[in-house]
Amino acid sequence: MLARAPKPHLRPFVQVLWASGESQSMAEREYMLPTGAMHLVFCLDAPLHLYDDPQDPTGHILGHSVIGGARSTFYVKDVSRPTRSVGAQFRPGAAELLLGVPADALMERHTRLEDLWGRGAGEYRERLLEARSPEAAVDLMESLLTARLAQRRMLHPCVAGALELFGDTADVRAVVDASGYSHRRFIALFREAVGLTPKVFCRIQRFQRALAWVASEHNASWADLALRAGYADQAHFNRDFREFAGVSPGIYRELAPVSRQHVPIPRTSSR
Repeated sequence: MLARAPKPHLRPFVQVLWASGESQSMAEREYMLPTGAMHLVFCLDAPLHLYDDPQDPTGHILGHSVIGGARSTFYVKDVSRPTRSVGAQFRPGAAELLLGVPADALMERHTRLEDLWGRGAGEYRERLLEARSPEAAVDLMESLLTARLAQRRMLHPCVAGALELFGDTADVRAVVDASGYSHRRFIALFREAVGLTPKVFCRIQRFQRALAWVASEHNASWADLALRAGYADQAHFNRDFREFAGVSPGIYRELAPVSRQHVPIPRTSSR
């Protein structure tokens, strides 16, 4: 996979741009873990095929151009066939700027891009199919997103300030107080922009910190990892990990995913 940060003008809105080649997974399905962010994906070969759970025998096909809304749990994806794709992970708060709809209208589900952009979604995919290299595809994706920013209103200052504060604290009450808005109004503004409530967003950020520690500290105890990531204790860590990843921390470490967001599901679990 080729992945890179966007150019400076897109960095407030896009976390990463990427393009993947025709790599073959050893598994047939995998858990996709929540990041707290929204994704845009163009599948250049086979369409995106998802399952309700690892035992779902048929699943459902979404299409070739898909928005993955901000989620609070994992989903199950078909990886049995090699396919090329191009995508972008948006920063929290950028959905309406880049897609034209509030983030909470897309949360916890996948949406066909055609439902938002009409024929333009298919035209963008056709242009990406003509790219001669992953680098060219990523450059083109960047150009497409840059064009989407034209004449869009900026992120609400209350949400922008909250996202910055949540980089250092998970104290939602303190951030609400600092915003100057009522609790109800603050929650509504944040959910509309990010697609998750502040509490769930902070939980997922803590989970992501835990994943980073698991990936870098192979021999560290679970109790130490839990405390470093900000959990009250190991039991709390285990509950959140199972909820967001679909597997226990121990199983996750045994599976040793190449990408920490993509967890291969053993073949016996998907039947």
